[in-house]
Amino acid sequence: MDRSVKVAALRCRTSDRTPGGARGAQALALALDPDARMVGEFGEPRNANYSDDLRDSRDCLLTAGAVVGGILADGHFPVLTASDCSICLTTFAAVARHYPDVHVLWLDAHGDSNTPATTPSGFLGGMCLGASVGLWDSGFAAALTPGRVRGVGIRDLDVGEWAPEPYTALEGPVYVHLDLDVLDPTVLPAQFPVPGGLTLEQARDVLASLDRVVGVEVTAFEFSDELTEPMASLVRTLLP
Repeated sequence: MDRSVKVAALRCRTSDRTPGGARGAQALALALDPDARMVGEFGEPRNANYSDDLRDSRDCLLTAGAVVGGILADGHFPVLTASDCSICLTTFAAVARHYPDVHVLWLDAHGDSNTPATTPSGFLGGMCLGASVGLWDSGFAAALTPGRVRGVGIRDLDVGEWAPEPYTALEGPVYVHLDLDVLDPTVLPAQFPVPGGLTLEQARDVLASLDRVVGVEVTAFEFSDELTEPMASLVRTLLP
């Protein structure tokens, strides 16, 4: 591996509802780099409302942004693995401080852009992109305007939920948010499975088409010994 790549796994709880997500983040990070940094301790998963998770997981979420920002500040390429997408509440801001003209490529089965007015579940992981582009106030400053985000594989939206424009081409620096449930459930079982997802080959083609990638975060890998290496191989498509 190119030593300019720095891999970290966020193990502390953000809005985890299963134990497999944080353990999957750890396994994936170690498959990418046996010396990957382990951040935090495993938390207890639970079904909680977004307001409770914003309060209880604030330190963990701030740590996610600090890890990505610190790696960038040291001149390296960050790879952060985590249980769910809530990390974008702080990671996008960290990247934007280093690359003000950054675009985010959001690969996910879900929009994750609900607001308190539209969410049917109250799940913070389903609201985090919305907060990151200023659709509601999470207590974390919005990092991007909606036009800075492009989507791939989004196929499950709630009524009233915003979705980014589909990805065609991006110029300038790109930060990749790879929620592995963008893959079809026949390829990768997921906590929130949605049929009609990408094959591994399709996902790899999208990632290989990108220029000037400045970092990546990977979420929603429910731990599986059998699937750890195939997912790590997919992530390696992005590494310098």
